[in-house]
Amino acid sequence: MYEPMTAEDEAAVSRQLQRPPRGVVGVAYRCPCGQPAVVTTSPRLPDGTPFPTTYYLTCPRATSACSTLESQGVMAQMTQRLGADQDLAAAYRAAHEAYLADRAELGDPEQIRGVSAGGMPTRVKCLHVLVGHALAAGPGVNPLGDEAVASIGQFWANPCLGSSSHSAKEIAMTAVAAVDCGTNSIRLLIAEPGPDSSLVELDRRLEIVRLGQGIDATGEFHPDALERTFAVTEQYAEAIRAANVPPDRIHFVATSASRDAGNRDVFFEGISQRLGVEPDVITGDREAHLSFIGALSGVGDVAEPMMVMDIGGGSTELIIGSSDGTIEFARSLDIGSVRITERFWPDGQPTPEQLGSAARYVDGLLDSSGADFAGVHTWIGVAGTATTLAGVYLDLDEYDRKQVHRSTIPLPAISDLLARLSSSTVEEIRAIKSMHPQRADVITAGTLIISRIAQRISADELLISESDILDGIALELLGS
Repeated sequence: MYEPMTAEDEAAVSRQLQRPPRGVVGVAYRCPCGQPAVVTTSPRLPDGTPFPTTYYLTCPRATSACSTLESQGVMAQMTQRLGADQDLAAAYRAAHEAYLADRAELGDPEQIRGVSAGGMPTRVKCLHVLVGHALAAGPGVNPLGDEAVASIGQFWANPCLGSSSHSAKEIAMTAVAAVDCGTNSIRLLIAEPGPDSSLVELDRRLEIVRLGQGIDATGEFHPDALERTFAVTEQYAEAIRAANVPPDRIHFVATSASRDAGNRDVFFEGISQRLGVEPDVITGDREAHLSFIGALSGVGDVAEPMMVMDIGGGSTELIIGSSDGTIEFARSLDIGSVRITERFWPDGQPTPEQLGSAARYVDGLLDSSGADFAGVHTWIGVAGTATTLAGVYLDLDEYDRKQVHRSTIPLPAISDLLARLSSSTVEEIRAIKSMHPQRADVITAGTLIISRIAQRISADELLISESDILDGIALELLGS
């Protein structure tokens, strides 16, 4: 169940948690490097508080990986499967009983009697708990914990953050935090340098906040949109602090919606208060540059020239260049998934007439952009519209970043996807297994933009990259 804590173990856990451990009775699982990764805690803390989490995940790499999975909607998908798969539900209930039995050996406070942790036995509400249990108990005890452990992979591949060879001070010198706040979503990447100038991802998250709600019509941020964005920023600030990233290694980039809003000062003040840094409202050309270098970092060797397409909620960036990072053409166009949806079919599913009007509008901006679509040999799509469409094309049972990255969509399939989405209601789109529920109402507009570019491009397919502007921001920070 656990081995005794040494003074070195306690010091390592303190570094990992950035606070002294509470109620810890031993080490339940060690990383291959020898550092504690899961500790066993007493069911009653020293101050008398009942504490149900017997196996507490401490390794920052593992906890960050769990947070990334949670942000991708994995917990909701697992809970749905529990309702549909009787064998899985039975195995999960057995894991709940095993958890309670382990805790009973340490004590049995009446206040938490019969209550395990992590949502067991009927739902999933914390992957950190399930991973901690799976690592401590070993394979075959907690089925959903085992799945999460497999998904996060070899989190110990680099020195653990609690390791004496990789101190908190050293992490603060190397780790960086990139935040990309667009019209539709706000995303976080915490990373440190890896071999060959690559990125080692410590934490990656995405939340749909719809900051650009109504901005095309009013010219200002809606109070509800600001509230949603500030709430997520507070969560990101906590993750950044946990990773010991200093303010001078944080870059908060704001894009299309923030360029257009008349009440930007409210937005600036709210972000600064919560994160400790001023938002950097970048130009379209700057956004294009960061998207380009980020995309190239993830696709490997491809035919030149290449065009990176970044469709956001309010704008679309088109960047043509070569693999050495040289940009020959970059343009930001005021066409995005939220902007097109709100302007042409704000009430849901588009009519054929609305779809045609939007297509003509997009065509006009593409034709006047000056881009040499016919000369492009590799077409790369980054960000939420392209990656979401790839998940639909691949018919994934749930969104899987690893399967989407470097996948391709043949050009003829793009027309088919647009036809399917434009003839579906928002509820029907939301029911697509891999669809992010908050992207369902705008994915048709994003697909329309892709389809109009596909009419002009000389490449045979759309190559999808999960590396994008976030990776570009982080790479730039690491090089500074």
